[in-house]
Amino acid sequence: MSDQSNHVNQPLNRRDFLKRSATAGLGTALGSMYLAGCSQMRGMGFSPAPIAKPLDVVRIGYVGVGGMGTGHVYNLLKIEGVEIRAVCDIVEKQVANAQKLCEEAGKPKPDGYCCDPQGYLKLCEREDLDLVYTATPWQFHTPVCVAAMKAGKHAATEVPAAITTEECWELVETSEKTGKYCNMMENCCYGRSELMVLNMVRKGLFGELLHGECGYLHDLRDIKFNGRGESLWRTAHAIKRNANLYPTHGLGPVAQYMNINRGDRFDYLVSMSSPSRGLNVYCAEKFGPDSPQARQKYACGDINLSLIKTYNGLTIYLVHDCNNPRPYSRINMIQGTKGLFMDYPPRIHIEGRTEGHDWEEKLDKYYAEFDHPLYKRMVDKSKGAGHGGMDFIEDYRLIQCLRTGQPMDQDVYDAASWSVVTSLTERSVANRSQTVDFPDFTRGAWKTRPPLGIIEG
Repeated sequence: MSDQSNHVNQPLNRRDFLKRSATAGLGTALGSMYLAGCSQMRGMGFSPAPIAKPLDVVRIGYVGVGGMGTGHVYNLLKIEGVEIRAVCDIVEKQVANAQKLCEEAGKPKPDGYCCDPQGYLKLCEREDLDLVYTATPWQFHTPVCVAAMKAGKHAATEVPAAITTEECWELVETSEKTGKYCNMMENCCYGRSELMVLNMVRKGLFGELLHGECGYLHDLRDIKFNGRGESLWRTAHAIKRNANLYPTHGLGPVAQYMNINRGDRFDYLVSMSSPSRGLNVYCAEKFGPDSPQARQKYACGDINLSLIKTYNGLTIYLVHDCNNPRPYSRINMIQGTKGLFMDYPPRIHIEGRTEGHDWEEKLDKYYAEFDHPLYKRMVDKSKGAGHGGMDFIEDYRLIQCLRTGQPMDQDVYDAASWSVVTSLTERSVANRSQTVDFPDFTRGAWKTRPPLGIIEG
């Protein structure tokens, strides 16, 4: 008898999962149309995508070269073994700017695709690309990645990788069918604190892990209403969806500490949201109480709180808070039987190392002893890159894995498991915080997949 046979919350197969969720969440109305094809796919015995053959040079097509995309192009131009062959954006000046960056770096001018929302399809069909990398608005992440993989290219995407449960399955099944990587670029897994804590977890400093706390707590009011960039699309999600709209920044590092999809998996969650007030208050003050922005109804509660239980019994507190004045935080807390770490500000308590019951707030000695070897190797090269250098480190690791034939630090199963939180929290909130099961995107392979190791760089 399998170890799941006595488990209270047995993982749903995909047909049952979609049947239960057919009445909730954005996009689930489309689920039945895609279900028949995907159910047949799952019955054909596709195995996880193999480790790809090493590439001497990684030839890249970049889709979405606005703010984040331009930052990634800038990083990639500094990494050995990279050729940017094509860039795509619906804004012509963004394409021209990316082309100019390549030429200023002494590289050939990439071909440009612009002014067509479907232009990425032409880019994906090119024969001279190995990787399609996207930093478009969220709703295009899955379509671009799927088109790339079906055209025989690896795919990499900014976060989240998908916005519906069905899209998460589509990414997994397309990666497995084509044998191509689909890598979600979660930069927060490469922050100095996150990398150090991962190293300490692997060395057993915190003992047996029990609980994590994480989130995305960021005042985005101006970004949502400044009339440019993300405000052109991000605010629409707050209007339509009551959920944790952006879970992966905080959740990704904690998932890696806990070996999610590599010895454990997310089992189920419950979620609830506070009232929606902050955006209306902000817009009334900025644009006037009778302005369309102030009178708009925003579905998303200002604060979304979720609790996640893993199959092995660990617990995770996850929060989304972006509509009110507050300092930035991802919390980044991990608690074990021998101590804990909590960030913002960083502090630590380890039994046998920390005196009494106090926090240690000066962490120089811990960084000296436990700084992750990848961070130590990349700290100088990453200076000046976005988000304190973590953006460069994640881009470096993407290229290094492709050039050396290593598996990705964050693979398609992580992309799906971390991104699906938005869809699942939306269902839970809509149903009085009802428990919602996570799909097992690995179909049981999480039990034997090895944990993410400590990368030397």
